Amino acid sequence: MKTKVIKVDPARVDLASVREAAKLVDAGGIVAFPTETVYGLACRVESSSLAKLDDVKGRAPQKHYTVHIGDKVDIQKYVPSIGLRAEKLIRKGWPGPVTIVFELGAEDICKQESRVDQDVFRSLYKGGSVGIRCPDDPVAKVLLQQAKSPIVAPSANRTGQPPATDADTVLAHFSGQIELLLDAGPSKYKKSSTVVKIGKRGPTVLRLGVYSQAELQEMSDVKFLFVCTGNSCRSPMAEGMFQKHLAKKLQCKVDELDAMGYKVVSAGVMGMSGMPASAEAIAACAAKGIDIKAHKSTALTAQLVEESDFIYAMDETHCERIAGFGPDTAAKCVLLAENRAIADPIGQPQQIYNKCAELIEEAVKKRVNELVL
Repeated sequence: MKTKVIKVDPARVDLASVREAAKLVDAGGIVAFPTETVYGLACRVESSSLAKLDDVKGRAPQKHYTVHIGDKVDIQKYVPSIGLRAEKLIRKGWPGPVTIVFELGAEDICKQESRVDQDVFRSLYKGGSVGIRCPDDPVAKVLLQQAKSPIVAPSANRTGQPPATDADTVLAHFSGQIELLLDAGPSKYKKSSTVVKIGKRGPTVLRLGVYSQAELQEMSDVKFLFVCTGNSCRSPMAEGMFQKHLAKKLQCKVDELDAMGYKVVSAGVMGMSGMPASAEAIAACAAKGIDIKAHKSTALTAQLVEESDFIYAMDETHCERIAGFGPDTAAKCVLLAENRAIADPIGQPQQIYNKCAELIEEAVKKRVNELVL
């Protein structure tokens, strides 16, 4: 067998050439193609095709292969429920040089076993997990979008050898062993993707690559922001209560939330900074086993709004203020108590603060229960 080589301009991808490659893969062939990291070997997820790929790579058959998708929305085909940190990493890191290994619970595994072809299920869902990559390369995107089969694409190298980052190296490894090579010149990064496993307790780097551990941590951290007027009563109480109930759901301590990638903060639209929580708010929280004595008020800023993934406001005036920071901010801001405002207890007796705290805790519990972690 002679390996056919088709040169492709990544700036102007020839659709006909890439369709030819996709048809070859769907028919059981192996096609080398470029990604932004290294060249990969595209192969359909089917037992005989994967056996051929194992042989070409010199790879043990029990090893995992990673599914490659042409659009990040295709994740829904492979992972039924996605936790907050994984969702954030997808939003920030895809398309791009990061491979995510998703840990699936028993319920999701059962769903996938009934949804997908059994050959596909046995090949991909080993050990209760599945690895997925969404490359940021124009040729790769078109190839993966045109293929009708699920596609895996390990790096184009024999096991134990460095991955190929250009077409000449691919041919040196596999000339006469693969059907087609899409030659789009050297890879952008010339380095493998970072592989990260993500579960309830956050990401664990399995292989360093383009992204560092610190970069992945930042890309997957989830930030919750609570907003009221002065940040001395309602939002500090909401912050403390949310931390308590989020930690309970995660089965961790409140002081472990930051390390697990969940940031919970509060701010006020009035613009005051450095003021303590009111004595009545401190007492109302203390009655629930929550300590907010160390709280200092923070002024709401555009940066704080931009950094936050979820924003919970006490009333509509706060939502309007948040929406004024930009067109994208309104979509992530909601009333904490859904369609109900939580009135400001400032200047009222302790009994009113206690009632306000009850309303806030009821709303907080509901919001925490909504989260997929």
